[in-house]
Amino acid sequence: MKDKPSPCEIREPETKSPAWIIKWGIAIRPFSLPASTMPVLFGSVLALTIGNVPLDYPLFLSTFLGMIILHAGANLLNDVWDYRKGIDKQVNPASGAVVRKWISIREASVAGCLFLGIGSMLGLFIFARVGFSILWIGIIGVTTGIFYTWGPFPLKYNALGDLAVFLTFGVLGALGSWIVQTGSFSWVPIIWAVPMSLLVVGILHANNWRDIRYDKNGGIRTMAGLLGERRSEYYYSFLIFGPFALIVALVFFAPILGIRPEMPSTFLLVFLTLPLAFKIKKRGKFRQKKEFLALDAATAKLNLLFGLLCVAALCLDSIIKSFVS
Repeated sequence: MKDKPSPCEIREPETKSPAWIIKWGIAIRPFSLPASTMPVLFGSVLALTIGNVPLDYPLFLSTFLGMIILHAGANLLNDVWDYRKGIDKQVNPASGAVVRKWISIREASVAGCLFLGIGSMLGLFIFARVGFSILWIGIIGVTTGIFYTWGPFPLKYNALGDLAVFLTFGVLGALGSWIVQTGSFSWVPIIWAVPMSLLVVGILHANNWRDIRYDKNGGIRTMAGLLGERRSEYYYSFLIFGPFALIVALVFFAPILGIRPEMPSTFLLVFLTLPLAFKIKKRGKFRQKKEFLALDAATAKLNLLFGLLCVAALCLDSIIKSFVS
């Protein structure tokens, strides 16, 4: 007996093509881009405020723009391989230009490779300015983007997608931006970026949680698929509420353990987004509603606001210190 379709599921993809900017906007999934750019912004501001180095604007803009282009390219290639493997069959509110047949597989493939090429060229410019200290992070980032859904062992299809985005779109993004600005390694951007990195994983998990049935039918293993519906809900709760607990631990308990530098108490600003976290958590309890289909976009919004408040916390702490001194 076949499963009954959910009342919000769209069985037939849309074929009428909208305006160029709309269909390509859907294709690159702009709602997801803050997942990769917020660590860049955070790491750069961290270097300015905690690392005490002047901000190199050309390098910052190259890093920020490069991350956007690489992420967009990875999104396009991800859609191509998901569609080819028969995984993407339904139209979701904030993505799916290929499955809607607004753009062809060839167009998405060419654009994705072009984006990865342009992003890599920006990476070479950064490498020429910074040196070998940044090279390995760039190689990891580009390689992960390519092999995320392609190759003999695609990361996404073998339950390694969560780890991949945690590293490349989270801690390594912040560390790379720190190195670009300071030229040196530090554990500070890695540790302090963990909270927002968990939210980045939350975006991916919301997507995979929604697609458990389709991924299973396509022979794809994701963390959501391994956990199942109920435990996926617990995992999602950990991903969106864990960052708040980590901020509290870093602000109040790290100094007791003698961990330096101390995270400023201004980071408690992130608790302004806690009501939003509770609001989107409720969406997971109603998995037959349209709101659940857009849970990834809602989680991306939480990640963006959380990240912006982390950046604001650094700036506010710097301003307070300048007045005190």
